[in-house]
Amino acid sequence: MGKFITFGEIMLRLAPAGFERFAQAKEFGAVYGGGEANVAVSLANYGKDAYFVTKLPKHEIGQAAVNELRKYGVNSSMIVRGGDRVGIYYCEKGASQRPSKVIYDRAYSAIAEAKREDFNWKEIFNNAEWFHFTGITPALSDECAAITLDAVKAAKEAGVMVSCDLNFRKKLWSSEKAGKVMGEIVKYCDVVIANEEDAEKVFGISAEGTDITGGTINGEGYKEVARKLTDRFNLKYVAITLRESFSASDNGWSAMLYNGKDFYSSKKYRMHIVDRVGGGDSFGAGLIYGLTSGLTNQDALEYAVAASCLKHTVEGDFNLVSKDEVETLMNGDASGRVQR
Repeated sequence: MGKFITFGEIMLRLAPAGFERFAQAKEFGAVYGGGEANVAVSLANYGKDAYFVTKLPKHEIGQAAVNELRKYGVNSSMIVRGGDRVGIYYCEKGASQRPSKVIYDRAYSAIAEAKREDFNWKEIFNNAEWFHFTGITPALSDECAAITLDAVKAAKEAGVMVSCDLNFRKKLWSSEKAGKVMGEIVKYCDVVIANEEDAEKVFGISAEGTDITGGTINGEGYKEVARKLTDRFNLKYVAITLRESFSASDNGWSAMLYNGKDFYSSKKYRMHIVDRVGGGDSFGAGLIYGLTSGLTNQDALEYAVAASCLKHTVEGDFNLVSKDEVETLMNGDASGRVQR
């Protein structure tokens, strides 16, 4: 089995207890997380040889982030050490009609100030099978965008499958800049993962008949989105997660997959949310696992959606569920009955 490489930023997440608002909080719980780190943890949990690549300070907070990855079986040997800051984000959990809120304090983090010469991609991709990143990483700085472009080029030269979750973040860059930068990077990708609005925000490709704010999702419209992405970038797969937001507490959750020829649609789950952060990352990890573990396209999609559904019940960024738990839900047992 080859190495599964992910590249991005791991941050310190600070959150008020329960559903307290920031203004109420007298203390903040601390965990670590970040898009590509979340994917690495899931892949390691499913038995893959997962590596996380980033840059972290040598001080104790940076080491604590490394230790957290190691705790869950992620190989940290390719993490570059240096810089002064670990990025922070504050997360206030929403409930009912009050949305969750995220405030970033990630400027000047070690990875945001990383240099192209920090990473030896030829060495990193030796014996690698898969490389995953998100659109968050090239948004961190112009240098990070250049580093990501170096990475995908090196991955293709090494014959490594490349996946990208578009993950548009308007607090990090504009749609115009995202489209320009990602338009160059995605040329080297095999798999693109997007939520119901990423393709529109990044590439101006929208689905007809959809009202995201109103919670109306038109699955047929997203087939055209998948076709256009595939045709533009010559992709092997496009996966789109479809979230129906009834409220901050209750969502509908499903996804579709396109392999350039056939469309696959998953079953739909109605979720009562404990923590939705990392939901998309858990889908991406589940899809990567399914596509590399002998599952059919339909089953790979169902595995990814079930894994992500379960993540919404887990506190923190990481999806701490087993393969058996994912397969149980995937195979139809959504009862939630106590296991004795």
